[in-house]
Amino acid sequence: MSTTLGVADFVRAHTTLRPVPGLPSLLLHQADDAIDLWQTTEAHLGATGTPPPFWAFAWAGGHALARYVLEHPDLVAGRGVLDVASGSGLVAVAAAAAGAASVVANEIDGYAAAAIALNADANGFVVDVVHGDLLDGDGGAADVVFAGDVFYSRAMAQRVLAFLERARARGAQVLVGDPGRAYLPRERFTRVADYRVPVDRSLEDADTKDVTVWRVG
Repeated sequence: MSTTLGVADFVRAHTTLRPVPGLPSLLLHQADDAIDLWQTTEAHLGATGTPPPFWAFAWAGGHALARYVLEHPDLVAGRGVLDVASGSGLVAVAAAAAGAASVVANEIDGYAAAAIALNADANGFVVDVVHGDLLDGDGGAADVVFAGDVFYSRAMAQRVLAFLERARARGAQVLVGDPGRAYLPRERFTRVADYRVPVDRSLEDADTKDVTVWRVG
């Protein structure tokens, strides 16, 4: 794959736009196999050690958050939303669909940033994509902050938890979706909902995953 292919074109070329399993009202550019796409992305970049293609799948934590938002639109209706570590942008798109006044999706991965923009457009919504690291801040002016499936490593968990607690301290509502990752600090959160969601077997080695939506503070 030539590196002259643009990032957005690469996303389109290696995914299919289709409804999210279990959330048929939402469309995402989705891939069929995580490992194959990971290898293809590294070839496109001409480098190894790139992040997994979070952007091409509806990860379990984000899937549960998106479902919760669609079931509880009053949470975001008329409010400003920030979705950190947004991946495909699924939660951001769900927030827009539920009537959020504004939605920002944040990612450090350029492929994810491109996928979020494509997915928002495919669903007919406006989502502002911020490409960069926001975790040293507190979420700015967002009224509601979401983070799906972010407690997969100790270092990431520590940074995300500090960020989320700063956002909560300034008055934001903060919700996390997590399928039981090793570094989830359960004692710091309050359980608000449980879901069994469909997942891609190339990611989870299963067809479904039990996921909890937690409130911070």
